[in-house]
Amino acid sequence: MTALFTVLRRCTIGLVATAAAFVPLQAPAQTEVTVTPVVEKKIGELPAGPLYWRIENFPTLAAAQAAASPTSLATEASGKVWLFTLGAKDGSTPGGSKVTQIGPVPVVAAPQYLLRLNRAGGPPGSKTPVHSHPGSETFYVLAGQVTVTTPSGATHADAGGSMNGQAGDTTMQVASTGATDLDQFVMFVVDATKPFSTPAKF
Repeated sequence: MTALFTVLRRCTIGLVATAAAFVPLQAPAQTEVTVTPVVEKKIGELPAGPLYWRIENFPTLAAAQAAASPTSLATEASGKVWLFTLGAKDGSTPGGSKVTQIGPVPVVAAPQYLLRLNRAGGPPGSKTPVHSHPGSETFYVLAGQVTVTTPSGATHADAGGSMNGQAGDTTMQVASTGATDLDQFVMFVVDATKPFSTPAKF
């Protein structure tokens, strides 16, 4: 009986081990990039000519808001005050210290426009769902690395760098691809009469 019990026990262990080998491993859940709207405004028309996002720092938020134009968005983040202005190339705002300018920004014809500033980021490997916007999405990276994938390929920007917007309705996915967490500002100029974001597929 003892010998028979030992043989049966070994067979049972072998069957359990074999069955375990065929249990599919579940992939870890994909972490999504966290997106936080910061400030936005609607305007009836855009300035004439090629447009750029101009980024400037100010000593105080009150000073930035007082100097803001109708196409400016102001916020305080990462220990600094920021003013983002959609306007002509090489422009300047009195009292501001220029950080960079990004453009020319692709724009769409629309009866009304939404200017929005988002703060977005996440750990390495996090991604947004594949989506599109009825206008352009422009990036300025505070930390980490952003990668934007479109049907045309993938482009990257590192901390202190920027990436110009895509044409409206471009299918895209945004990912954190650096060695550290991504932190970035994202500037939008979109058709205010359409859904801000639409799910899409490559």
